[in-house]
Amino acid sequence: MTRPAGAITRRCAAAALASALIGTAPAAPRPATHVIVIDRMRFGAAPGALRVGDTVTWVNRDLFRHTATARDGRFNLDLMPGASASIVLLKAGTVAYSCTFHPGMRGQLVIRG
Repeated sequence: MTRPAGAITRRCAAAALASALIGTAPAAPRPATHVIVIDRMRFGAAPGALRVGDTVTWVNRDLFRHTATARDGRFNLDLMPGASASIVLLKAGTVAYSCTFHPGMRGQLVIRG
């Protein structure tokens, strides 16, 4: 049986469109791990590309005990010299943090959804 050329063309176009629509959603970025180093009584620069689901690890390379304590209570990490601790970012927003032992040590995380 012979089909008209227009019917075949329409079917091919419909199949191509359906295929294109199914594959258009971009894949979600994989969670990343970011490191903030504490040294010389300072927090290192906060990463700029934080997303919900990412992990942030603080590493204390200083001679003193420090904390990374969120002002809003999201986290409170106690870090002895040489220690590290991590959190997973669960909520978008801006989070200010500081060291409870050394209030002049401050940082900020900006987390995108």
